[in-house]
Amino acid sequence: MTELRQHAESIQAQFSDQLDITVEEVQTRLETLVNDYKVPAEEARRSIVSSYLDEAGMDRDQLGGGGNDLVQVADVDQDEQWIDVRAKVVDLWEPRSDAISQVGLLGDESGTIKFVSFTTSDLPELEEGAVYRLGNVVTDEYQGRYSVKLNRTTSIERLEEDIEVGDDATEVEGALVDIQRGSGLIKRCPEEGCTRVLQNGRCSEHGEVEGEFDLRIKGVLDDGTDVHEVIFNQEMTEELTGIALEEAKQMAMDALDTSVVADEMKADVLGVYYRVRGPTLGRYVLANEFERLGPVDPEAALIKARSM
Repeated sequence: MTELRQHAESIQAQFSDQLDITVEEVQTRLETLVNDYKVPAEEARRSIVSSYLDEAGMDRDQLGGGGNDLVQVADVDQDEQWIDVRAKVVDLWEPRSDAISQVGLLGDESGTIKFVSFTTSDLPELEEGAVYRLGNVVTDEYQGRYSVKLNRTTSIERLEEDIEVGDDATEVEGALVDIQRGSGLIKRCPEEGCTRVLQNGRCSEHGEVEGEFDLRIKGVLDDGTDVHEVIFNQEMTEELTGIALEEAKQMAMDALDTSVVADEMKADVLGVYYRVRGPTLGRYVLANEFERLGPVDPEAALIKARSM
């Protein structure tokens, strides 16, 4: 099923009680905007929803979820799916862009998932610790990691109940033996909803942009039998290395070279045993917490290597 067909089915379901419209009619309108006028699919969807709201004499807050499946967050495994979720706001983070109203973590009995609410959606803010039924959210995927995006058509219903959030974390440990390319001080795309890392000042989707600085470590833990690839986000990287974002930017400015940041980080963290805990997405463990276990013992490591 194409993206536009999914949008059309979702829109038709939302207005099926108020307007006599077919999925085919909605899809034709979407195709005209996207194919003939080169309007992005999400913006075309918003435009058509607004048009139907006017036609039906409805306010946006009257718009419900529209017959989507109620999905547990651990079962989100496809991109661009329109779903409903019942979840608790586990954590709220500071948005990195003015385009983002709220960003944080939702959780239900199956686990947790990131959510983003955009400023242009003009939605009421979610409260940390509260439980909501969120209708008509759309799934998103980037580098194997899934999230949900709240949009102008999302319905928000606060529930007077609690949820015991499930633990979907993985725990790995080993010596940090490598920091991969793309670590240290990086730049991300500033476009709304995009967090892709820039390569030579270009985003793979949005082209040449003025990026926003971020910190990241893509590391390899070796436990002597298996290797585990882990990603430390800005918060975890700052805690792991003791280098804050502003300090890293100053280091790069002084040297006229961003690679000095990763080099400095390597000197402090390589050859040390860590225990890392977080969800597994794709081939990476995303570090939500870590524990420093101590430096590698060269003699013990040599004995173990000889016995293998």
